[in-house]
Amino acid sequence: MKRLLFGDNLKWLRDTKIFPDASVDLVYLDPPFNSNADYNVLFREITGEASQAQFHAFTDTWTWADAAETYNEFIDTCPKVAVVDLMQSFYSFLRGSPMMAYLAMMAPRLLELHRALKPTGSLYLHCDPTASHYLRLVLDGIFGAAEFRNEIVWQRTSSHNDSRKWSAVNDTIFFYSKTDNYTWNPAFTAHGPKYVADFYTHQDQRGAYRLDHIIRSASMGARPNLAYKYKGYTPQWGWRMVKEKLEALDADGRIEWSKSGRPYLKRYLHEQKGTPVKSIITDIPPIGAVAAERLGYPTQKPQALLERIIAVSSNPGDVVLDPFCGCGTTIHAAEKLGRPWIGIDVTYLAINLIKRRLRDAFGDELQFDERGQPTDFPSAKRLAELDKFQFQHWALSLVEARPLREGGGKGADRGVDGLLYFYEGKDERRKIFVQVKGGGVNRGDVTQLLGDMNNQKAAGGILLTLEKPSKPMRQEAAEAGRYQSKVWHQKDYPKIQLLTIEGLLAKTERVDAPPQLNPFAKAQREGKAEKQTHLI
Repeated sequence: MKRLLFGDNLKWLRDTKIFPDASVDLVYLDPPFNSNADYNVLFREITGEASQAQFHAFTDTWTWADAAETYNEFIDTCPKVAVVDLMQSFYSFLRGSPMMAYLAMMAPRLLELHRALKPTGSLYLHCDPTASHYLRLVLDGIFGAAEFRNEIVWQRTSSHNDSRKWSAVNDTIFFYSKTDNYTWNPAFTAHGPKYVADFYTHQDQRGAYRLDHIIRSASMGARPNLAYKYKGYTPQWGWRMVKEKLEALDADGRIEWSKSGRPYLKRYLHEQKGTPVKSIITDIPPIGAVAAERLGYPTQKPQALLERIIAVSSNPGDVVLDPFCGCGTTIHAAEKLGRPWIGIDVTYLAINLIKRRLRDAFGDELQFDERGQPTDFPSAKRLAELDKFQFQHWALSLVEARPLREGGGKGADRGVDGLLYFYEGKDERRKIFVQVKGGGVNRGDVTQLLGDMNNQKAAGGILLTLEKPSKPMRQEAAEAGRYQSKVWHQKDYPKIQLLTIEGLLAKTERVDAPPQLNPFAKAQREGKAEKQTHLI
């Protein structure tokens, strides 16, 4: 199964057709932290530099008015009495605070994730000190304190200017398993340069090596079957291996005798696994501001971090779930490592970014199932009636347009919902305005878009409508004329295009313009994916 699910993750997690009991092998979640902050996604210019254009991704603020109903439902239906007692204790202490609202959001989701996990499955919850102490108690209640495995500390930055306190440079990742019989693949990191310099001080034609003990010590005691003479040497407490193995090592040139006549075993650096991964992760740095990996999403985590977690706690073919998938790092890592995946997010901006990321990294041949977003005209109309902003974001994704900052703001193009960019030559960037209309439209909408284009010197404009444009609207658009491209085969393009949701869904309509730029940073290519679709 490879699926992107749009919408409230709790509703999806409760859908037993999508998530039957014990159907998921590994869960990684990086939920909001209750930071009381707004986060904007940053776009990228063709040069690779961050653009001044930003768009509101999500608000990490929680209110009791929005959470009270969820809390009461959870208290009434939660099958774990200890968890109910815990949440009621939290409420007696926190009352209707933002923290209580946040916990009321998290608890039912963690309960459903526990239900969906296989007995061999594990869960990793990424958080910061804002709510980590509460979240660990909730996890203890749901999973059982005995199933707590690790508190992993990830150093997310090397320095941080915090006034009058110790600099906060780390996040916490809680690791829980469903049972004691959980998947675990030991992982190792390369030995550090100081360790290598201090211990691997010998060199031969095979490479650097160190000398290790091959005879038993007094603390190990004597073993009669290991007390034998070899090349005239009989250790007081015996050898650490049987004679046949010792002879084989010697024949392979792996025994070295000191000047005093004491034997040692050669251990070559290139044959060692390295250092077992530690619960304090300092070898995976955060994503730099201009790093090729950065896609502009505000809370993006390094792909190497997710690859390590997935490799350690799952096997190829295991199902990986990220219920707060953001820009899709978990999904990307799972696909790269050969794991089926499911990702859930509540914004079309995130879903659109993930789809682009997968296409950039694995090619158009990668197939996956999408649920929760309009696939036909009636469902598109329904979305427009329910949530005009989500409808707008979804509609913009049909033409792969960059959304403008939510609510306008300084420097925003008034009356314009999205932008497409293309280049006329190396340096001249031109823009196409996109306006989305989910309600009634008339000739005046075309006139207004044309005026905005002329004022802002845009090359063209697209009016994207739910209703079919009228004949006067089409006449007004035709009278706007055409745009002559300087470099794209000397072709001309309509200045105003009227596109319908129905036509775009049916693929009978498309944008007629020079090749547009990807509004997001381009993910690095990972190689070809399998030409198949995996469904539940």
